[in-house]
Amino acid sequence: MPVRTLSFLARLIFRPRVLGTGNVPRTGPVVIAANHLSFVDSVVIALVAPRRVVFLAKAEYFTGKGLRGRLVRRLFHALGAIPVERGTYHSARASLDAAQRIINGGNAFAIYPEGTRSLDGRLYRGRAGVAWLALSTGAPVVPVGLQGTERLQPVGSRLPRPHRVTVHFGRPLEFAGRENTARERRRTTDEIMAAIRALTGQEHVTEYNAAA
Repeated sequence: MPVRTLSFLARLIFRPRVLGTGNVPRTGPVVIAANHLSFVDSVVIALVAPRRVVFLAKAEYFTGKGLRGRLVRRLFHALGAIPVERGTYHSARASLDAAQRIINGGNAFAIYPEGTRSLDGRLYRGRAGVAWLALSTGAPVVPVGLQGTERLQPVGSRLPRPHRVTVHFGRPLEFAGRENTARERRRTTDEIMAAIRALTGQEHVTEYNAAA
């Protein structure tokens, strides 16, 4: 199914309120960094962004069985998602390398600095992979605030349900001139998370998210 058709159908379901699309560069490499509330977040971003957004997805989403498995697989293929293995240091490193290649190819790449979904609605400490990508590629980072996606598809639900969501694209953050060191990656990540929080108003948590 064409992405335009998917976008039209999805807008009927989640009635998105989309803000700040002018903040997303229409061409060139860019990192889209968002908070993470639901399985459906990547789909929402991909369907409302003003340009094609590439994201990595767990390989299991491409091997599911039954009707739901086929639907998810076709949806992710249509949106241009790239399957990756997750769960180990080597797979995490491979994911960052794949993301770097995508960005260096002039694409928009979406990432969730929290690493996994927030089950309690709070904004957890960001992991430094987002900063590594920004500093190693020189790409600007557009912070994104998602609201309502946890009700669009709550944890444990098999299919989305009608609910309005808000997607707020913030102003691009530039980190040119910073060295790609551990200290700078931490500082850069914290600034990105602060920008996301300014868009969502979420309660901030200083710990990493360990939710499954």
